Amino acid sequence: MDLFSSSWTALRAAVAGLPDDDFARPSGCTGWLVRDLVCHLVIDAQDVLITLVTPAETEPTRDAVTYWEVSGTPPAGDDPLDALTVRLAAAYQEPWLLKFHLDDVGSAAGRAAGLADPGLRVGTRGEVLTAGDYLSAYVLEWTLHHLDLVAHLPRAPGPPAEGLARSREMLESIAGATFPASLSDKDALLIGTGRRAPTGAEKTELGELGARLPFVLG
Repeated sequence: MDLFSSSWTALRAAVAGLPDDDFARPSGCTGWLVRDLVCHLVIDAQDVLITLVTPAETEPTRDAVTYWEVSGTPPAGDDPLDALTVRLAAAYQEPWLLKFHLDDVGSAAGRAAGLADPGLRVGTRGEVLTAGDYLSAYVLEWTLHHLDLVAHLPRAPGPPAEGLARSREMLESIAGATFPASLSDKDALLIGTGRRAPTGAEKTELGELGARLPFVLG
């Protein structure tokens, strides 16, 4: 629960500190500008709020790791929902409006997470999780999107170290394998999820695991 809060707070602070010009720069998400990614974060915050007030009576069917649907095909940027996000982002017109909406809804999502009972069962995407597992899964979401946010913004602050470390642990659980110790947590996440290609030396270090990459999470 604490990692959810620290990761989410850091991501929102990074967005709040961006100059207007940065919203028109590319993000690390294929086909999305920074403004499109920020719009997606607004939708993510809404999803958190909706899920935390959607109680479930049945036993959990997923946990923080199995929450994710995994494929080996990186997004091409032509998914209809992705295209809708781009249109929504363009409708804001001014970056301050996106910042305001993310701060407004994002702060509410953060407060709701802090008040949630970790053992509460909640429903989302047709599955049941405890609130604790659901929020733990979002540490990975926030961390990856924080990396996406700053992919082409070298002056913007990156995600917190503890969020990177925990996200690496979750990705390794999803992969059923350990990334080489020579890879930083950031590089393990970028390479492991297909956000960048490994160098020749990194391919050698990855060994058989390299043939299974990427692990695209949705």
